[in-house]
Amino acid sequence: MSGEEFLAQRFEEHRPHLRAVAYRMLGSLSEADDVVQETWLRLSRSDAAAVENLGGWLTTVAGRVCLDLLRSRSTRREDPLHDQDGQVRLPDPVISSTAGPDPEQEILLADSVGMALMIVLETLGPAERLAFVLHDMFAVPFDEIAPVLGRTSASARQLASRARRRVQDAVPAPGNGSALPRPPAGGTPVRQVVDAFLAAARDGDFDALVAVLDPEVVVRSDGGTLRPSLLRRGAAQVASQAITFARYAETAHPVLVNGTPGVVATAQGRPLSVMAFTVRGDRITALDILTDPERLARIDLSVLDR
Repeated sequence: MSGEEFLAQRFEEHRPHLRAVAYRMLGSLSEADDVVQETWLRLSRSDAAAVENLGGWLTTVAGRVCLDLLRSRSTRREDPLHDQDGQVRLPDPVISSTAGPDPEQEILLADSVGMALMIVLETLGPAERLAFVLHDMFAVPFDEIAPVLGRTSASARQLASRARRRVQDAVPAPGNGSALPRPPAGGTPVRQVVDAFLAAARDGDFDALVAVLDPEVVVRSDGGTLRPSLLRRGAAQVASQAITFARYAETAHPVLVNGTPGVVATAQGRPLSVMAFTVRGDRITALDILTDPERLARIDLSVLDR
């Protein structure tokens, strides 16, 4: 085996981890793949023999590439609900069968990266997001994060702390000492709440919809550039959209969306929408709907048969 082949083999061992880092940083699966490829190119051009900790080196390089991408985006998404053009923008969902994520998805979703957490990460500035993701999710020391940001270790620590507070304010932590929030378990109770919503939507039952929705529920729909976005707040306003939801509910297939119960609606064998639910207790607090044709086209519907 040549030196280049050996290096490529070692890199492949780290690929799933690097993709997970990039997904948390960017909220985009396609961009995450681009980051992994760029990280490989930078490794292949470097003196790899001088790298003592390859995993740490690759993680910080991937973080640096992600930071450059975040900073170069034309729109800073400080508010996850709207960009400057009034469009709702959601992170890419990770779709798996109700039997659970496959091994590659399990790595991608380690630390229970539910849609609620991904949306909160979208509200962080680039430096905050990098400090929080690398330290809190991947245990990278602040003295290794600081050079990526061009800041001191103390400054990097402050950025992570500020990001942590924003995350915990938006998505409650599990109460077990972890700094990371946890989405609800994908068990029967959550699925029952989702099923109750879908049944009420199919029936156009306003009262039943209100009963399963939190009074302050937020619904976000991302249609991309070709379809209108939608933002609704409050149980009554959301329930009034029962006809819209009924269209999706009629052809809804149960799946896991970022590890929690959700649905994929199809039409003529193609995905029509992905619906991700945030449930607390027995009420839906957030419903995030992806209807962007471009991103829906990348979804592998074979998970519906597993």
